[in-house]
Amino acid sequence: MSATTIESNFLKYCGSNFLKQRLLLSVLSGKPVKINNIRSENEKVFGLREYEISLIRLLDKLTNGTKIEINSAGTAITFTPGLLHGGQINHECCNQRGAGYYLDALIALGPFCKSPLNVKLSNCVTDSNDSPSIDHIKIGALSVLKRFLIVDEGLELKIIKRGLPPSGGGAVLFKCPVRKTLRSIQFTQPGMVKRIRGTVYICKVSPAIGNRAIEVAKGAMLKFLPDVYIYSDLNRGKMSGNAPGFGICLHAETTEGVCFVAQANSHTKDEGKEPFTAEDIGQKAAMHLLDEIYRGGCCDSTYQWLVTLFMSLSQKNVSKFLTGPLSSYTVHFLQHLRDFFSITFKLENPEIEDDGFQAGAQKVLLTCVGIGYCNINKRAI
Repeated sequence: MSATTIESNFLKYCGSNFLKQRLLLSVLSGKPVKINNIRSENEKVFGLREYEISLIRLLDKLTNGTKIEINSAGTAITFTPGLLHGGQINHECCNQRGAGYYLDALIALGPFCKSPLNVKLSNCVTDSNDSPSIDHIKIGALSVLKRFLIVDEGLELKIIKRGLPPSGGGAVLFKCPVRKTLRSIQFTQPGMVKRIRGTVYICKVSPAIGNRAIEVAKGAMLKFLPDVYIYSDLNRGKMSGNAPGFGICLHAETTEGVCFVAQANSHTKDEGKEPFTAEDIGQKAAMHLLDEIYRGGCCDSTYQWLVTLFMSLSQKNVSKFLTGPLSSYTVHFLQHLRDFFSITFKLENPEIEDDGFQAGAQKVLLTCVGIGYCNINKRAI
């Protein structure tokens, strides 16, 4: 449960839900926040978790002048943001969550730093079930960011070595250029799916497992499209992290450059679930990708929230963007955008066209006028 009030220039929330959303928007808006009752009634997991503290430390490294106060029980935090500095940063991640948990924050904040971001995340989990994998982010999130950057030169996301749960051991390098402003965008035609690509990664297990997953996933996709190719990423020795496992990431690309992404990963012993076979992983990823294509729109459903953020911060022009049905995470993000930036969106359900470009699930047309957010941290040239 969460609630919002404004108390002496602080935005005040209750509960642990959407902590990352609130901290990100606090940094961008410059508005301090107070969050109370963070798992105060949970006896097993009391207060802030280790991965949340790790995220707070990362935000502290990204900024100058940030003040953070956490009570002794870890159930309340007061966050007063400083200025985004960026630059070269090394950060050791918590293995309780995947590296995607931290990369989401870096992608959202990167364009507004003083210096171009050059961040190395070490000892991280590159592929997990609770966060988007690095392959997912490289295709889904970066394709969204490129649409709002005038020039995407200097944007890079590289897997140095993979790391799987629960032990991690992976490393990721992320570089992001800085921009004075983001451009407004009008993107309402997703186009038709023209090809499907994918990557199967294998760490400390037999390469035959990857081949079995590829065979099943490719067989399912070939029923709908002839242009299907899935790569095999075999990791050995130090490049395979600290734990065995495997998984697959598929993406479908349309004629307009829209990418829909789906991933499936093997379970760990700690999750207490029945182990997946390679065939199960391939089938699950294929079905998930078909579901994403059915949902449609001009972006992957995982990164609808990123689209709404950049639309809000873009130049003072009308932006329009077509998405599939809004996820619960995106709905709450829209509510937080209203709290921090006093911006609201017009949501419409456009009629499905006969040409097939908008076939599938009911679409949502997002419309807003950007606030003209200017990067005050960027040096004048």
